[in-house]
Amino acid sequence: MTEILPFLIPLVIAEFILLLITLKHILTHENYKHGNRTMWLIISIVGMNFVGPILYFLLGREET
Repeated sequence: MTEILPFLIPLVIAEFILLLITLKHILTHENYKHGNRTMWLIISIVGMNFVGPILYFLLGREET
């Protein structure tokens, strides 16, 4: 386990950074292509393992 730890730490850090950026964007914007703020918050938090935030940026974020 300790031999893969150097690879896991940057991945976990990147995952949390992506989640924080996604949550900030969701909370500061009013319009979404699909769904609403509550739906995207749930999807981003529950699907935290890169899937939720990536889905939001691909499907939910409305171009400004």
